[in-house]
Amino acid sequence: MLKIYNTLAREKQAFRPIHPEKIGIYVCGMTVYDYCHLGHARVMVVFDMVAKWLRASGHKVNYVRNVTDIDDKIIRRAIENGESISDLTSRFIEAMHEDAEKLGVDAPDHEPRATQYVGQMISMIGTLVDKKLAYAPGNGDVYYSVRDFAGYGKLSGKSLEDLRAGERVEVDPFKRDPLDFVLWKAAKTGEPSWDSPWGPGRPGWHIECSAMSEQLLGEHFDIHGGGQDLQFPHHENEIAQSEGAHGHTFVNYWMHNGFVRVDDEKMSKSLGNFFTVREVLEKFDAEVVRFFILRAHYRSPLNYSDQHLQDAKSSLTRLYTALDGINAENIEIDWEEPHAKRFRQAMDDDFNTPEAISVLFDLANEINKSHSANGAGLLKSLGSVLGLLQRDPRAFLQGGNDIDSSRIEALIQQRMDARKSRNFAESDRIRDELLQSGIILEDGPQGTTWRRA
Repeated sequence: MLKIYNTLAREKQAFRPIHPEKIGIYVCGMTVYDYCHLGHARVMVVFDMVAKWLRASGHKVNYVRNVTDIDDKIIRRAIENGESISDLTSRFIEAMHEDAEKLGVDAPDHEPRATQYVGQMISMIGTLVDKKLAYAPGNGDVYYSVRDFAGYGKLSGKSLEDLRAGERVEVDPFKRDPLDFVLWKAAKTGEPSWDSPWGPGRPGWHIECSAMSEQLLGEHFDIHGGGQDLQFPHHENEIAQSEGAHGHTFVNYWMHNGFVRVDDEKMSKSLGNFFTVREVLEKFDAEVVRFFILRAHYRSPLNYSDQHLQDAKSSLTRLYTALDGINAENIEIDWEEPHAKRFRQAMDDDFNTPEAISVLFDLANEINKSHSANGAGLLKSLGSVLGLLQRDPRAFLQGGNDIDSSRIEALIQQRMDARKSRNFAESDRIRDELLQSGIILEDGPQGTTWRRA
């Protein structure tokens, strides 16, 4: 039986779906004002893996991953760029889809955008006001009254007393309590707005997920996921909103993936170690990046470095090497077969992908000795459950990281410029970067040529 670490319970629990015929999953997606970064990539890949395993286990899944297409950051960025909000968000939604596709992430069953569900948000806010869990102080805003929801803090383990003692937010004179959070924001000049019983305005961030999940999955569903950084306050506030409005359990299992770190430091723009998916994919094959993410347990910190990606590439190469030269097709998995059984046991233990991947290596080692087409078919089929090993082995092994020719030529020109200025350290760095990507440079009388390793 599948066991999931439930953040709410702080332990692994046997997974018992509400409706065995279809499992409901809601994952907090992207706020679309910039390109996706590695943290977004981890969320997309992790919960794609979760959905794939549930389906491989025989379940039907209704997977919802939302898009936040209206908030303060989006409005600011649109003003800075001199473009409309819809143009900005449409552009970055398209970029997000491109990144997800490259990473082998299947499209969710539903991808609701916040602006499409404002009516449902207004309705839920009205319910909370009627139940005295929210209040409108008369300035056009509506706030959630945290002190009036008895279960506040149960997901994060924070008490109201501790939260108030550590409260550093500038006091809003319209709030009854500094911890109260906004459900509806009064319209500001030049900002998009919708009509509501409290005047024109727009929804707060937290209410959107409560309203959209209710519309697409119901008032009570199985799994809610997202990054660890969303546990508090976003997911805590979702619980307060949804359980406050409906008077019963909102979600049975809460899943949170760990942070992404860069060279053992937390990834952040202020530290200058912030990488977009596109920047990483300029240097490394997308399947290597997916493999790198899944090689760590989803709840563990994920430490990014070029060396770790290079190690992931070498490891994935070993798996593809086992398939090379064997005309194997995906097969129907016999889950009683020893390797498949171990793989299933690993995945049923809170989606233990590191252990599942170790099974793939054990199977690859046997294939290297036996050259068994059936074994290779099993390796491909188990790999497919993780979104791996579905390419032609020879194409992967000869393709380096699939770095395109224009990128290679651009780096060669940078290297030539560095050599002309006698910056030999930079010249060597570029050569090494290309070599790590499987590109060999050859200098000759006619200039520099290149070939794939």
